Amino acid sequence: MAAPAPALKDLPKVASDLKSQLEGFNTDKLKNADTQEKVVLPSAEDLASEKTHQNIFTGIATFDPSKLKHTETQEKNPLPDKDAIEQEKEKMNFISGIENFDSSKLKHAETCEKNPLPTKEVIEAEKKL
Repeated sequence: MAAPAPALKDLPKVASDLKSQLEGFNTDKLKNADTQEKVVLPSAEDLASEKTHQNIFTGIATFDPSKLKHTETQEKNPLPDKDAIEQEKEKMNFISGIENFDSSKLKHAETCEKNPLPTKEVIEAEKKL
């Protein structure tokens, strides 16, 4: 169903000078213009690439899976050799030794400063030289 046409009073108002210009407009005053449509044709390379794509897609679409041969997959999971296992054990023992270290077994040690700063007299003597 089409909506009913709006009443004349509901239509938008047009200014009288614009209305008179629109009513008095003469289409003979328009200039003639030729429209040029530019159609760019694809190059030979574009056509060749599109044809190869089409051939690939048709090959995929028409592929017959009954031509495939059945194969058995062999899963290979090589186990590490003895040397690698021993290295990993040593590393794990080293890490667990660090993580489980008991700091209460440490003895208290006094630090002895072996590189003391020079006294004021030594600095004064060096400045004079």
